[in-house]
Amino acid sequence: MSTARLRAFLAVAQHGSFSAAARALGLSQPTLTTQVQGLEQQYRVELFHRRGRRIELSEVGLRLLPIVRQMSSLETEAYSLLHDCGELNSGHLKLGAVGPFHVTEMVDAYRRRYPRVEVSIRIGNSVEVFEDLENYVVDIGVLARFHDAPGFSAMRYARHAIILFVHHEHPFAQRSSVRIEELQDQRMLQREQGSSTRRVLEAAMAEAGVRTVTTMEIGSREALREAVARGIGIGAVSEAEFIPDPRIRPVRIEGDPASTETYLYCLQERRESLLLKSFLDVAQVIRQAA
Repeated sequence: MSTARLRAFLAVAQHGSFSAAARALGLSQPTLTTQVQGLEQQYRVELFHRRGRRIELSEVGLRLLPIVRQMSSLETEAYSLLHDCGELNSGHLKLGAVGPFHVTEMVDAYRRRYPRVEVSIRIGNSVEVFEDLENYVVDIGVLARFHDAPGFSAMRYARHAIILFVHHEHPFAQRSSVRIEELQDQRMLQREQGSSTRRVLEAAMAEAGVRTVTTMEIGSREALREAVARGIGIGAVSEAEFIPDPRIRPVRIEGDPASTETYLYCLQERRESLLLKSFLDVAQVIRQAA
């Protein structure tokens, strides 16, 4: 069904004549008349009764009029929606992240730049984030390391040193840093297998020839912090994820031999989407200012 023909019908019904409707739409009268007649001929109906120079809506025309008015209103709403989203005056950006610490800074800056765009964050591991990206559940993924992922666009955002944190009465607690060799035979609390923090720290210790004693494997940052606060062992965390607590003390490893990197991912085919590009551009500005 031609929207131009329906628009012509609505204009004639509203203005009461073909000539007035043609002027309102910026068309010639013959063109407008052809559009209305084409609609009538297509469906074999009569929409107007011509009575000399006067026209009146037929029964079918009267029934069609409120429908076409509603369609016109919806068309206007659709235009407004697309225009506002295109100008980023509205919209919903969905982020997937392995933890809130990696994404909060970016979201804060983005919200200040685009206050009318709704932002939501879905937390999961890296496998879940990639699945959500592929299924359009999230638009952008924020991950703690680089992944070789065909079909995805990746942007490096930041590098974060791995730091230790200890109970406030631990021998390391009064020091700002320790050498990695001093971790020899220390009781360590480890994150779960697959943790980026654990992976890079173990690699750094292996390179230095350092062996530690794993006292416990813990699957969350919160539980890890509580275990350190109770003096069970030494914890390790990205400096961006460290939360101050009077029961614990942060301690750097001299030379920062272990670190994680935050990367932003999106489907390659969606890289130039205005909504996605707006977030990546804000992240780029933050990265350059750091």
